[in-house]
Amino acid sequence: MPRMVLTGAICMKINLIGTSGSGKSTLARRLAAELQLPYIEMDTLYWRPDWQGTPDEALFDRLEKRLGATPGWVLDGNYNRTRAIKWREVDLVVWVDYGFARTLRQAVLRAARRAWTQQELWPGTGNRESFRRSFFSRESVLLWTIKTWRSNRARYEADMANPQFAHIRFVRITSRRQADELVARLRATAHI
Repeated sequence: MPRMVLTGAICMKINLIGTSGSGKSTLARRLAAELQLPYIEMDTLYWRPDWQGTPDEALFDRLEKRLGATPGWVLDGNYNRTRAIKWREVDLVVWVDYGFARTLRQAVLRAARRAWTQQELWPGTGNRESFRRSFFSRESVLLWTIKTWRSNRARYEADMANPQFAHIRFVRITSRRQADELVARLRATAHI
């Protein structure tokens, strides 16, 4: 795995993937902090005010600029159509795969917390979850989690076996213990 050490931190390019609610954002923020790397959230690049998405061309441009702005980063998010950009120079792809029951439980708890607190999800968008949107609409993140969990798993397994991505080191995390071990290994590597 190529790396460059800069001011005591390791400069790796890491992408965390997983179904909505899997815990990828939590682990991505933790890795970024531990490795002293910038944290980049795909949802922040994609979502605009009033739950409007960014057109692909503009999203691709934003992503290219953010990834090119620093020699290392931790990227949080799937957005399958961006793989050609985000995986071009990625060192490590971490698939957070805690299983359906845990992922759904985490998604439900997160949706309820966000709806209750009315926190703005991505700065400047004004986008907030509501109980109605989270639990009783076609745009429900919980419905999205249920609908995409199985197909995401199949796609990630195929990606790991795809010769096109042979240059990428994939790590599949299926437990909190494995996540802790990965963080410890990468942190130890960062401080060599």
